Amino acid sequence: MKLGTRKNSTRDGELIVVSRDLRFAVPAVLVARCLQDAVDRWTEVYTELDKLSTAINRYSETDGSEWEGPSELTPFRVSMAELDAALPRAYQWADASGYLSHVELVRKARGVEMPQDASTNPIMYQGASDRFLAPHEPVRFASESLGIDCEAELAVITDDIPAGASAEECAEQIILVTMVNDTTLRSLAPEELKKGFGFFNSKPLTTMAPFAVTPDELGTAWNGRRVSLDLVVFRGSERLGAPNAGDDLTFDFSMLLAHAAKTRPLGAGTVMGSGTVSNRDRSRGVCCIAEKRMIETIENGEPTTSFLNFGEVVRIEMNGLDGQSIFGAIEQKVLPLN
Repeated sequence: MKLGTRKNSTRDGELIVVSRDLRFAVPAVLVARCLQDAVDRWTEVYTELDKLSTAINRYSETDGSEWEGPSELTPFRVSMAELDAALPRAYQWADASGYLSHVELVRKARGVEMPQDASTNPIMYQGASDRFLAPHEPVRFASESLGIDCEAELAVITDDIPAGASAEECAEQIILVTMVNDTTLRSLAPEELKKGFGFFNSKPLTTMAPFAVTPDELGTAWNGRRVSLDLVVFRGSERLGAPNAGDDLTFDFSMLLAHAAKTRPLGAGTVMGSGTVSNRDRSRGVCCIAEKRMIETIENGEPTTSFLNFGEVVRIEMNGLDGQSIFGAIEQKVLPLN
């Protein structure tokens, strides 16, 4: 099933169930108030949400002529302008670097060596989860000199995970998959990391896709721990890349979650990011500008591509094996604060 959030007068919005082709949706108010409410009671509400999913898919198949769901609910056409992030705010958002090819390139750009245990000990930080930006909401900054960069990633949303859970146990607690743009301010990151406490100012609010899906929506592209599909990133009309999210993934979601749960439990609704999707095959392109700049430096001695400028638009999307958009698109403009 596909779930989303329609904006209303509350911070958490209204939970909706969306048709597979993203054309129609129906409020889930009879089942759960918002997505966090549904995640908190996942075992209890799953069956009823699945019934709504079946009904809205049938409704779309008949082009809106047959509604077989509850009579109290009225399906509606999906309007991206009305949608918030799939999960507008979360109790916990952690992001990692699951792809070592990305870590290697970004560290080269900063003149920093790779850790000796890089292949066994994932890098992870805890980001701002009090709000995720809506998928078509602009990102606003004081200056272009901050080094504004996109980072296209996948993410999972979990049920409760106890402290010390194994990777196998963590995999069983993944209930939803989604997509994020983990915007980074590259000019601020080096000085922050020198302090030894990690990212803060260099990691502003993250943007989340309009829809989160249950793993079965991914079909054979999901193996319980990773998604083997292309993640396509555009900067305006230029395609930055389409790396396959299943390739070159050193730490899959089960491993990242087990690392996060090593010393503490993870509450229902925890969002775990994969890190910037990155392939060693350079012909696949990139999911962030920092990688492109580093490749240019290696090949030509210096970067020729700028970071994002005001007025530019970034678009991120992933299509399924059937060619249809899975999570909807993140499409946002970079703008000044005022």
